[in-house]
Amino acid sequence: MAVDALDARILRLLLEQPRTSVREYARILGVARGTLQARLERLERDGVTTAAGPRVSPAALGHPVLAFVRLEVTQGRLDEVAAALAAVPEVVEAYSITGGCDLASRVVAPDNARLEDIVQRLGRLPGVLRTTTEIALRERVPHRVLPLVESVGRGAAAQDRKRPGA
Repeated sequence: MAVDALDARILRLLLEQPRTSVREYARILGVARGTLQARLERLERDGVTTAAGPRVSPAALGHPVLAFVRLEVTQGRLDEVAAALAAVPEVVEAYSITGGCDLASRVVAPDNARLEDIVQRLGRLPGVLRTTTEIALRERVPHRVLPLVESVGRGAAAQDRKRPGA
């Protein structure tokens, strides 16, 4: 989906001020409320934005240890192992990947001893051949998309300026 300069401004505002009303967003952006609402609906329909909800901190829930666990999986059992990972509450994300392993997961735990128990459990899942674990020491770049939105917005604005009559 192509994102234009107004879409990028909307996304930036959503990221910077997530609890503001649609009416206030429209005022800040200088567009009609209906225009903004239509843009928001299109961005969600096209998968650019997802349903908003609170971001919950595993550390604040008593799980400050974060590890990246990579799993090597028996050929043909990727879906089965992924489903088994989804049943482990401490697995907060998992992706199929390329490279030396088949799945990469983010795992949280209250302490290293519990992390070891979780990793051992993952290693015993049917279809898992081997696990590799790296423990995160400190978050250096928190999850963010604003720099990407700004970059896309600059590109869209440049394209808008190149169009005849713009």
